[in-house]
Amino acid sequence: MTAVALVLVGLCSAWVVLGVFAVLRVMADPRRAPELALARGLRPRVTVLKPLCGADAALEENLASFFEQDYPELELVFGLRDPGDPAVPIVQRLLERYPGVPARLVVHAGSDSINPKIDNLLGMLPHATSDLLLISDSNVRAPAHYVREMVRTLSAEPSTGLVTNLFRGVGEDGLGSALENAQLNGFCAAGAALPTLLGDALIVGKSMLFSRRVFESLGGFERVKNVLAEDFVMGKMFQHGGYAVRIAPTVLDNVTRGTTLRGFLRRQQRWAMLRARLRPGAQLAEVVVSPLAMLPLAWLLMGPLAITWCIGLMMLRDAGGWMAVRGPQGAWLAVLLAPLRELLMLGVWLRAPLKRHVIWRGHKVRLGAGTLVYAPSR
Repeated sequence: MTAVALVLVGLCSAWVVLGVFAVLRVMADPRRAPELALARGLRPRVTVLKPLCGADAALEENLASFFEQDYPELELVFGLRDPGDPAVPIVQRLLERYPGVPARLVVHAGSDSINPKIDNLLGMLPHATSDLLLISDSNVRAPAHYVREMVRTLSAEPSTGLVTNLFRGVGEDGLGSALENAQLNGFCAAGAALPTLLGDALIVGKSMLFSRRVFESLGGFERVKNVLAEDFVMGKMFQHGGYAVRIAPTVLDNVTRGTTLRGFLRRQQRWAMLRARLRPGAQLAEVVVSPLAMLPLAWLLMGPLAITWCIGLMMLRDAGGWMAVRGPQGAWLAVLLAPLRELLMLGVWLRAPLKRHVIWRGHKVRLGAGTLVYAPSR
C-alpha cells in the first residue's frame, strides 16, 4: 500500500509541477514578440471564421479586436442561422465602423451536421476565399499581433499542420465566473499545454489555424460533423496525418463575465463528459492529479505534513497557473476558491461517465463513444 501511495502521490506532484512549467514554456517562445515582422512573401491571406449564436458577454469588444488586427491580408466571415439572432446588429455595427476591413455576415440555412458549431462553419465555408482558415470562438478577444503570430508559427516549420493557443479566463464578476477562470487558468491551461508539448495534441477549439487544402485531404469537416468534441478530433486528424500541432505563445482572453455557478458547472460537466467518451481511462485517472483526492494517501506517507503538501500543490496549480497566464492581479481569487473548486470538480469527475445528455447552445444531445452525437433532441 505504501508503494502504491508513493507512486500516486508522486504522479500528482509531477503533473502539477510539469503542467505549470509547460504553460511557461509555451509562453516563452520567441515568436511571441509582437514587434517581429513577417517577410512579405510569408503573409498569405487568412480567413477568420467566427461562428455566432447569441450575444456573449462583451461580444462587440471581442469581435472588434479582430477588425483591429495588424495583419493586412485578412478577411472576416461571421456566420449564424437565425436572422433574428441578437448578434446580428452587433456585427452590422462593426461592419459600419470598420469599412476598410474585408468582412461579411453570412446568414445561412445550415447543413445536415448534428454538431451545431460545425453546422455553422459548413454554412460559412463557401464564403471563405483563402486557403488558410482561422476558426475563432465568439468569446475570445485577441491582441493586434494575434493573426500575424499565428501565421508565423504555422510557417516556422514545414511539418506544422495546425496552430492553436492557450486561453485565460478574464472578466470575473461573480462566483461562477471566478470559478470558471480559476479552472481555465490552472487545470485547463496545464492540461492542454503539457500533452501537446509532448506530442499528444490536445486541442480546445477556441483558436485553430490550418490549411483548408490539407484539412480536406485528411477528411475535412465531414469527419467531425457528428461528434461534439470536433476540436479534439481535428487535432488528432492532423497528428495522425503526420503533421505537428503547435501552440502559439500568446495566451488569448476568454471573457467569462456573466457566468453563473450553474453555468460553470454545466460547462465543466460537458467538457468532462467529452473527455470520458474520448479517453475513458485517462478521464478516470484524472482523480490522481487532484491533490485533495490524493490527500489520504499523502497522509499515509507524510502524516500531518500531507496537508501542507496538498495546499502547496493546489496553490501552485491554481494561483501559479493564474499568475503565469494573467499576472498577479486577481490571483487571490484562485487562492481563496481552490478548495471549493477542487471539491466541485471532483463531483463533476464522478458524474461524467454516468451522464448521457448535454445541453450546448440550446441543443440537447446524447453522447456516444468518441463523443458521437446520435440522438439529438430539440
